[in-house]
Amino acid sequence: MNEYQNSNSRPDETPVAIVTGANAGLGFETAKALAAKNFKVIMACRDLEKAEQARNQIIAAHSDALVEIQELDLASLDSVRSFSSIFLSSYKKLDLLINNAGVMMPPYQTTEDGFELQLGVNYLGHFLLTGLLKEALTCSQNSRIISLSSIAHKNAEIDFNDLQSEKSYSKFKAYGQSKLACLIFSLELERRLKAHSISHVSSLAAHPGVSSTELMRHLPAWLMLIAKPMEPFISHSAEKGAQPTLKAALDKELAGGCYIGPDGFREMKGQPAEAEIARQAKNKETAAKLWAVSENLTGIKFLS
Repeated sequence: MNEYQNSNSRPDETPVAIVTGANAGLGFETAKALAAKNFKVIMACRDLEKAEQARNQIIAAHSDALVEIQELDLASLDSVRSFSSIFLSSYKKLDLLINNAGVMMPPYQTTEDGFELQLGVNYLGHFLLTGLLKEALTCSQNSRIISLSSIAHKNAEIDFNDLQSEKSYSKFKAYGQSKLACLIFSLELERRLKAHSISHVSSLAAHPGVSSTELMRHLPAWLMLIAKPMEPFISHSAEKGAQPTLKAALDKELAGGCYIGPDGFREMKGQPAEAEIARQAKNKETAAKLWAVSENLTGIKFLS
């Protein structure tokens, strides 16, 4: 047993965690670690076949793990609403929401709702998901929302004049913008929670550094060729890449508003520690504007 569940715990006291994109990479490692700590883990995944394979791997490693699969496609706001409705019909509270799923530098595509794919999946889908699950989060004695950002946020800006990359598309720029949005959201969410006197719900952010996962599949071939010999020095495994997320989720010493990443050179790999937040992520005017735009695009208002 661990700090989250003791031998006298009743089933309804079992802590509940949602991990988006839990079928592979960072999400899989996060789900596996939480299952090992006696969380009831909801694997929120688009590909149910891959999710079932991942679930079987977790059960094989931890035979008493409580792991459930539920369909979630973050490229569809209807899917986010459906997922949330089904979850809320079965669970009274939510202790951990890990907004992990993402896409990285694909060719230009749009979501079902017309959003640029990276902004839609990495950020807007999670914005709606968080808003829809707010009441379940507040029903937990202590809950946390963990948003996944990236080193790439440091060189990014929110382009309100071309938020959906309709005028021009750079997959690098769009990825950085989406991950900056995730970090801005995490910080602004913490401010709004506390402004509404919701002190038992905390918002934190994390980034994995450079981790070898399926996200890398869209990187240019020339970049992969150059990076391959350097891989042992600039990247680490998905298991290690998940450690900042797990620290943000589980370390009781951390307060809301923290941002956790690897402590090595340029935060590319290393042990989880507090990471650098770029100045543009701290801009409260940008945060307020992004929140308002996000509410308008997703059709939800919360903590306003």
